[in-house]
Amino acid sequence: MLRLGVCVLPDRPFREAAARWRRAEELGFEHAWTYDHITFSGIPDGPWYDAVTTLASAAAVTERIKLGTLVASPNFRHPVPFAQEIMSLDDASEGRFILGYGAGSYGPDARVLGYGPDGEGWSAKERGERYRESVEILDRLLRGAAEGRTRSTFRGTYYDAVEARMEPGCVQQPRVPFGLAATGPLGLRTVVKHAQMWIADDTLAGRDGEGPTETDTWTALERVSRKLDEVCEKEGRDPATLPRLLLTGLSPLRTMESKARFDDVAGRVEELGFTDFVVHYPRESGAYATPAHVLDEIAPANA
Repeated sequence: MLRLGVCVLPDRPFREAAARWRRAEELGFEHAWTYDHITFSGIPDGPWYDAVTTLASAAAVTERIKLGTLVASPNFRHPVPFAQEIMSLDDASEGRFILGYGAGSYGPDARVLGYGPDGEGWSAKERGERYRESVEILDRLLRGAAEGRTRSTFRGTYYDAVEARMEPGCVQQPRVPFGLAATGPLGLRTVVKHAQMWIADDTLAGRDGEGPTETDTWTALERVSRKLDEVCEKEGRDPATLPRLLLTGLSPLRTMESKARFDDVAGRVEELGFTDFVVHYPRESGAYATPAHVLDEIAPANA
């Protein structure tokens, strides 16, 4: 059965947002996520809060639901301090944290920091290289306590860790689960090697307004799912051992238009082999604006 999750954007003061996280748990969703950006192109104006602090706060007002980033990236997070934050989130949530992690994108976050040759960020090649290297170092750091190491050293092309202390280690052993996002051959190899979940979104054929159709979206999802199966086979991993999560929200699928529409999309998602499906918590206007009642209607607690 498809496990359902909800993404709660960090666009409200937590005194207001806390009710959303509690509601996600009350409605029986398996997991709840938030975006990890300095600034988000989908909501360029208005409040925007930090993902790590938001998730620590969410952990304090929930008891069961799993919590995660969807997704963090090395765009502005060095793996050594981020590993400490991950360990701390796993502690604060008593073992409910999932690291959603990807290569990041070209644009807003990089623009704020002013890096890259044009101030828009690293090239796609460098982002991919940094992603793969940072996954390796995060894996080593977070496994350290389980492997009898309180300090770890790593020398890479982009990142170093010199006697980095990671104590007491993760609540979840040997480390928190990695949900890794990737679509290219090298990225998918990293997923197959390190991930406990693969993460994709329904904009693989392009974002709404740039021409993709619903058919294009399904074709793109099917194509990358087959690529993942092929990489699993080449790397000697049973594809059935790798859960697959799909985030929906900005494609022509219009998943949250109605309960009937959700059921139709969710059915096709499950047919493609996805095990987990994440929708956005409804907003009143702008990005992810959807009828609020649909969230209640699709909720596992009301099934």
